Amino acid sequence: MVQRVAIAGFGAIGRVVAEALDRGIDGLALAAVSARDMARAERAMAGLARKVPVVPLARLVDAADIVVECAPAAVLRDIAEPALAAGRTLIVLSCGALLDNSDLIDLARRQGGRILVPTGALLGLDAVQAAAQGLISRVHMVTRKPPNGLDGAPYLVEHGISVLGIADARRVFTGTAREAAKGFPANVNVAAALALAGIGPARTTIEIWADPGVDRNIHRIEVEADAVRLSMQIENVPSVETPKTGRLTPLSVIALLKKLASPLAIGT
Repeated sequence: MVQRVAIAGFGAIGRVVAEALDRGIDGLALAAVSARDMARAERAMAGLARKVPVVPLARLVDAADIVVECAPAAVLRDIAEPALAAGRTLIVLSCGALLDNSDLIDLARRQGGRILVPTGALLGLDAVQAAAQGLISRVHMVTRKPPNGLDGAPYLVEHGISVLGIADARRVFTGTAREAAKGFPANVNVAAALALAGIGPARTTIEIWADPGVDRNIHRIEVEADAVRLSMQIENVPSVETPKTGRLTPLSVIALLKKLASPLAIGT
């Protein structure tokens, strides 16, 4: 049985995922997309072999068994509530927004829906989840990004911090994963994913650096647990279209989609 996939958000991430589905993923078929600029999304469809309808968010769930959220965090509920109420599988990239919308998990439980969070631009979440079955005493992440990848973040605007044109690396934030997700909603969904995999958003600590000396989005994770000590670093190439997003993020979604339908699944 082929499962229908709908994509909410047709920007740098959504288009890459759509193109992969268009090329073919066993057991899955692209059924519909939604975007704020529907006319632009229609034009972007020109490169696909099989055209699918571009529909409003409210109608997306009717076309899908699986909804992939690739949209701004502010519209997560608009996508998630109808999908989960209908018992659909929802793949969430704006997982930072889940921290303040935990009732969506209860909705999924009641209605038979499911929320899946891909690894995205991070690494080692399987290991962190495994360690969390025992006792974890500390999870800390240090993120370094080129300044243009952080410019305009709500936390920076609120505190009058300008990062454009800086000559040296500057730490612009230190705090919990929950605080980071609020202050940098387009930048550190990785912090929320790490927190959800491990010891929660209040105990997971984050540093964010604007660094003109790097051209990649760098995340270093340190975990202290009774079963393991982890030290991991990933350096993601930013998307040309959206520097706040790494090129690995849509590939992570594609890998998850393939895992859903594969007879062989690797990893926890």
